[in-house]
Amino acid sequence: MGTNFFLLIALGLGIGTLGTLIGAGGGFILVPVLILFYPKLSPEIITAISLAVVAANATVGSSAYIRSQKVDFKTGIIFAIATIPGSIIGVLATNYIPRHRFDLMFGILLLALAIYLFFKGGKGKNYKESLQDIKPDWTFRRLTDKEGHTYEYSYNLKVGIIISVLVGFFSPLLGIGGGVIHVPAMIQILHFPVHIATATSHFILAIMSLVSVIVHAFQGHYDNPEVLKMIGALIIGIFPGAILGANISKRVKGTFIIKALSIALVVVAIRILISVF
Repeated sequence: MGTNFFLLIALGLGIGTLGTLIGAGGGFILVPVLILFYPKLSPEIITAISLAVVAANATVGSSAYIRSQKVDFKTGIIFAIATIPGSIIGVLATNYIPRHRFDLMFGILLLALAIYLFFKGGKGKNYKESLQDIKPDWTFRRLTDKEGHTYEYSYNLKVGIIISVLVGFFSPLLGIGGGVIHVPAMIQILHFPVHIATATSHFILAIMSLVSVIVHAFQGHYDNPEVLKMIGALIIGIFPGAILGANISKRVKGTFIIKALSIALVVVAIRILISVF
């Protein structure tokens, strides 16, 4: 594969920083890079590599978010359990999707998500406003972080579970980890505070991606030594990047992060779609 160890470490550093900053794991960055620079890799190997890296990033990032007390554990565990069935099915489905369809589906998804985030990201109903029209069967949460900030919010648990099941399916199918879908959904649809959404999403992602990695391992997708070298190099960069991303998140506004993410996704999506056609 001609793997450049040091470039992969640098890529892992960037993925760890940005992925943790927005609670998305970083698979949405890694998958396009693998598609563009390793065209001979099959979809199942691409997703296997990406999810192994996402699992490492989410685990390290979650530990930092847990220390800052921004993770909604009760909600996170429920949503994580909801992702597991879809996650297993999504891993199995990668064996039956041709590479060109895989690239096309991923490119369209990224483009659609980017457009939505650019125009709607951060403009949804504020979590404080959502408390004014809380429904009797909604779930109410109150959370105080390490710095003393108290967050109060409510959400429709049934809708959250449905979203998590779908995220569980598409995450391993596309190798993106799912956070890039879960975070916007938690903010725009479920009205979570931005920083609670990113932290809790990362916690969910750690559990979900580990399940996907186990399924990939049983299917033999990590048997190739070159694949393991790539994963190892990426993870070396992931560790300091994830810690850095969690620290930066304390100082950056959520709306700025969402706008920057949407622009990056447009560039990546167009590049992939051009390669398909």
